[in-house]
Amino acid sequence: MKASTSKKINGAAGTVIMTVVLIVILFPVLWALPSMFKDRSEIFELPLHWLPHQWTLENFRTVFDMPDYNYLLSVGSTTLVAVISVFLSLLVNMMAAYAFARIEFPGRAFFWVYMLSTMFIPGITILLTSVRVVSFLGMLDTIWVLIIPGVASGYNIFFFRQYYLGVPGYMEEAAMIDGLSRAGIFFRIFTRISTAPMVIIGMSVFMSYYNSFLWPVMTITDNTALYQIMQLIRTLNSRYTGRYGVVLAATMMSLIVPFALYCFFQKYIVQGISIAGVK
Repeated sequence: MKASTSKKINGAAGTVIMTVVLIVILFPVLWALPSMFKDRSEIFELPLHWLPHQWTLENFRTVFDMPDYNYLLSVGSTTLVAVISVFLSLLVNMMAAYAFARIEFPGRAFFWVYMLSTMFIPGITILLTSVRVVSFLGMLDTIWVLIIPGVASGYNIFFFRQYYLGVPGYMEEAAMIDGLSRAGIFFRIFTRISTAPMVIIGMSVFMSYYNSFLWPVMTITDNTALYQIMQLIRTLNSRYTGRYGVVLAATMMSLIVPFALYCFFQKYIVQGISIAGVK
């Protein structure tokens, strides 16, 4: 009886704690949603109120009517860059992980240690060097400067390698007996059993590119058609100083694409998180 009562108390306490944490996390979003429809005076009006007294679409008109920037084009450009990067990143990192996990080749131990060492180098320390490299290659203000430098990732290779190490060896042996090459084994077997890790890494890569700010600011300066969404929102913040409704409108609309993707891949994301926890 005491054990049952204690279990109920613990369950109730856990529910209360999770509810409080959820409210703290969601409060900024819930407060920002109606603020998109307030004018500047209402946002700073005291006492604070959640819903606007007078709903307005002026903030959205300002976002879409900028003379020298195109908001929808920026969202489309950012999404295109992120999608291409996801496909290239999965291809490159999965192939590298398969090679490290399943193929014996000269220098594998050395290259594995070298690859792991890149995980411990903060990206900010090589930022200026990276900018000089892409400038020397003539990639500035092109779509490729936004994609190629971040395709290979030591962490993603490590993640997929650990997953592939758990694949039974008899699957490869049977495929080789049937005449499949290494490439055939990778594309016809390993890619098909990697749906969950592909989704979790793919979403991580997508969000990394979609939310990128510092790298686009340093590499995309003249080509406004390639302005990434976070870069454009920062420009809005500078141009419309104090008009936080405009910035909130642009920011909240930018969440539609990643939110839609999360809803679509939710089941696989949960599976991927569980795999990441085990690995």
